[in-house]
Amino acid sequence: MNMSGQSFSVGGTPADRRIAHLDMDAFYASVELLRRPDLRGLPVIVGGGRDSGQGADYRGRGVVTTASYEARAFGLRSGMPLMRALAMCPDAVRLPTDFDEYRRVSRLFKHAIAQIAAVIEDRGIDEVYVDLTAVPGVEIEGGAAVAREIKHEVFAATSLTCSIGIAPNKLLAKIASELAKPDGITVVEAGDIPARIWPLPVGRINGIGPKATEKLAHLGVRTVGELAALPLARLVEAFGPTYGPWMHEAALGHDDRPIVTSRPALSRADRMRMSYSPTVYCASMVTPRLRARSAAASLCIESITPLLGAATARGGAQGSGSKYSTRRGAV
Repeated sequence: MNMSGQSFSVGGTPADRRIAHLDMDAFYASVELLRRPDLRGLPVIVGGGRDSGQGADYRGRGVVTTASYEARAFGLRSGMPLMRALAMCPDAVRLPTDFDEYRRVSRLFKHAIAQIAAVIEDRGIDEVYVDLTAVPGVEIEGGAAVAREIKHEVFAATSLTCSIGIAPNKLLAKIASELAKPDGITVVEAGDIPARIWPLPVGRINGIGPKATEKLAHLGVRTVGELAALPLARLVEAFGPTYGPWMHEAALGHDDRPIVTSRPALSRADRMRMSYSPTVYCASMVTPRLRARSAAASLCIESITPLLGAATARGGAQGSGSKYSTRRGAV
């Protein structure tokens, strides 16, 4: 039961399902540091072209593609304009992007994972979801033992570290992978949600961006737990019949989405719609559980279908950890 008197369950996914989210640590910067070990320990940012200059001499309209952890200590983040980043940290070393090399290393780490777990959903150049449910040994330490094996193989193939979150579903695994970065393993069970997930800022939920976070703050909601406690009707009123119920389910840790091992190619326009439209993004995450709950609340979830248009027709639907949280070599 939540603070408003509503009754609900958390983590509505079979507990024996083991889903991992693997995220390479500061991937582009880490790849560059393999070629420039002399820059280790220095604030390094990746972005822009080869002839755009360094520090105060930089001239360009590029953005930070990634930043080393030393650079992040100065407040530098991915997506920040390079000129602003270099003004904030004049001593940062800017390296130009080399996507051919990043793709090469990406193939290496994904091949290494496939030697242990074959069911992989590719989520981009530096992250994947992996279904560990049928992998031998996954029952040990909630899957942490298998995660250590994966991390070992990835490091052997690339000399790079990664962080892995393990949970009963993709939504929780994604959150978990960020809780012990860099080079960590975090296992989150359904029973951990109130203590481990609810104290986190709502922005930790993949799909709740800055605008939604700001709107939730106006409703007095800043943490995942406060979002879970907010009556569903208020979320529907504020965010509509698709995004509102999805937020409610996400705050409870509910996510029935399967691992998608392949999908038809999207056009560039469709990729942009899926990336930047909260309605389309979250409609792609509507599950049978959410449809049932929404129908019971007399919400017309089926009205989202026209919003997906050609994108779904061609592209398909798209704090600390538990006692198993660890960093490399510690578990």
